[in-house]
Amino acid sequence: MTKKKTDIKGFFKALPKNIFSGFVVSLIALPLGLGLAMASEAPPIAGVIAAVVGGVLVSILGGSNVTISGPGNGLVGVILVAVATLGLNGTYAAIICSGVLLTILGFLRMGKLADFFPSSAIQGMLAAIGLIILGKQFHIMMGNEMKLPGSIDYLLAIPSTIIGVFSYNHSGFTYAAISGVIALAIMVFYPKIRNKYFHLVPAPMWIVLISIGVSYFYELVLQQPHPVDPRYMISNIPTGSQIVSDIPTPNFNLVNSIGFWGSVLAITLIASIESLLSIKAVDQLDPEKRRSNVNRDLKALGLATIGSGFLGGLNVVTVIARSSVNVNNGGSNRSSNFAHATFLVVFILLFSTQLTRIPLPALMAILVYTGYKLASPSNVAKIFKIGKEQLIIFFTTLLVTLFIGLISGILAGVLMTFVIHVILNKDLELFIKNWRKPNVLMFKEKKGDQHYYINVKHFCTFLNFYRLKEKLNAIPETEDVVVDLSLCEFVDHTVMENLSAYQDVFHKRGGHLEIIGLDLHGTDSQHPFALRRLIPGIPFITGNLTKRQTTLKEIAQDYSLEYEVDVKGNTEVLDNFRYFKTKKIEKIYNRLFNEDSSFSLFDIHFSEGEFIAKEDVRTTMLHIKLEHAIPEFTLDREGFMERLYAIAGYEDIPIDNHSDFTKRFYLIGKNPYQVQEYFNDDLVKFFECNSYYHVESDGVSLLIFRTQRTSGVKEIKKLIDFGNRLRKIVVKEALVAY
Repeated sequence: MTKKKTDIKGFFKALPKNIFSGFVVSLIALPLGLGLAMASEAPPIAGVIAAVVGGVLVSILGGSNVTISGPGNGLVGVILVAVATLGLNGTYAAIICSGVLLTILGFLRMGKLADFFPSSAIQGMLAAIGLIILGKQFHIMMGNEMKLPGSIDYLLAIPSTIIGVFSYNHSGFTYAAISGVIALAIMVFYPKIRNKYFHLVPAPMWIVLISIGVSYFYELVLQQPHPVDPRYMISNIPTGSQIVSDIPTPNFNLVNSIGFWGSVLAITLIASIESLLSIKAVDQLDPEKRRSNVNRDLKALGLATIGSGFLGGLNVVTVIARSSVNVNNGGSNRSSNFAHATFLVVFILLFSTQLTRIPLPALMAILVYTGYKLASPSNVAKIFKIGKEQLIIFFTTLLVTLFIGLISGILAGVLMTFVIHVILNKDLELFIKNWRKPNVLMFKEKKGDQHYYINVKHFCTFLNFYRLKEKLNAIPETEDVVVDLSLCEFVDHTVMENLSAYQDVFHKRGGHLEIIGLDLHGTDSQHPFALRRLIPGIPFITGNLTKRQTTLKEIAQDYSLEYEVDVKGNTEVLDNFRYFKTKKIEKIYNRLFNEDSSFSLFDIHFSEGEFIAKEDVRTTMLHIKLEHAIPEFTLDREGFMERLYAIAGYEDIPIDNHSDFTKRFYLIGKNPYQVQEYFNDDLVKFFECNSYYHVESDGVSLLIFRTQRTSGVKEIKKLIDFGNRLRKIVVKEALVAY
């Protein structure tokens, strides 16, 4: 009973943050919902209906904590095919049936199905979906709507559409193309602008606001009609009463046809894969590292899809992009999903007429950018680094999906993966003979500190990883675990990637997962996710130092520091800082440090979000270990963004008799009273008289940096000087206080 009261109290305490996060997510969900629906040749409101129904039902019935539900990118292709073969009302019937199948999968506890798809095959499927979206919507973005027989035809026609822009005889089409290009430019350059005030409004909402503003400018200032051809303006956005009266009647007359059930199976397959992968990815982003109940989520998504289909909406899936935004803005429980749905209802009820002022090409630009992110050449380069064989799997899945279909594509990827595994091992018997054998043994050791030991035999691939996963899921993340793969002849890329994710989860929750037994296994690349087999791999070759690295080496000598260029995977010293609670550290490199590593400056690469929402950040930071404990705090420059977070639940700690400091700096801490006591006159004056830095304490060390970019040589010297002077003051204050 006490725990339940604590949970309820914590829920309401976190409610302001979750409402704030839900509002931010809704700003992205609104234009995306409209765009995805129109890209699927469904009414624009269909995407918003899916987001609203999903947000309400999944937040109440689901088993995840920080995910957002709504229409998904991956379903655009299959919905397009369904509308073409079944008609719109027949497609609603297929969506309802797919919801029933999803619900059944949840009751049958089939969430583990996601483990049977190789990682590279999934990436190939996502890339194919991205190309399908990009190919179809690019022409609309450029004011050239066309009907072509296949996905490849749309991609091949892109050059002719670009050339055709310069030969338009109708200014309405030209302005449509201009609106699309400008919107695409906003999507491309938005992540490159490092301004926190600009980022208060997500990129898709900037497109909406600018589009509506231009419309009013022509109407009220120039007193002219909108320059974009009416055929390329959003239409048929119903008002509140019209939404109810326009609810369609699903057509189940084709339920006995093969085409109908083909569409149902395709929709169900893509919806389940997209949702399961998204849930898995978002669990890694969750600061509390909670595990979602995927089977309960499948049931909730299925029921939400049924409700959405009856109301005239699209499928409801778990969406990674909006979920990542939710986590990064403080979302901590399912109330943020509900809040995002509530805000969408408010937007539609109050601003439905304004949405008709948005040019269709501008919305399609959002999807073109989304498609590009899914099929980005950088993704191909990453797969190539893992291994050449992964590239074969990737392109097999991609090409079969484009030329034949999504189901055929993913099946081809699975088959190609198995064939490559057999060829690499030159032993079909290894897989057939040991297929049904139990190959995972787990027990709890009691030598010294208790820990779990898991031994894996024969082979461990996407085909049987679920057995190892079941054992790992049964162990609390606070425990120590050893996974021994020494008796495993072959470990594939999918397993290595999943084990790395488990290591992150255990480490964040206070446990430890160690992988042993791969010392004799060779790889064809140095990537940590490369497959392992009992064949020697290719040796690693180091490169030459760059000019900046040479200069850093000289700086290290000037300051009596050591310098190492090698990438370091051990980042434990940063895990307790608030700044990294929702970020994934990729690597630390170009490290300058003293003899005992108490003073360490380094370049760092970390990421925010996942999949298409993933944003890589490279910056330079200084870490200082302290000999005495100090209060935990975060200090940064005061600004509008900090005031918004204060509304969301973070309170700025005032310092008595230092009103100027309180006005200029934003200070938060775990124990406000201790922080106030610690920030005496000397420390306050130091910060007031020096340049602004982000300074954070985890109680035993300091983290200092200025911007989210790699620092120049002069900036590094200033950072070293700032850190040295701050350390002297902090040490002095710690001696006085403790």
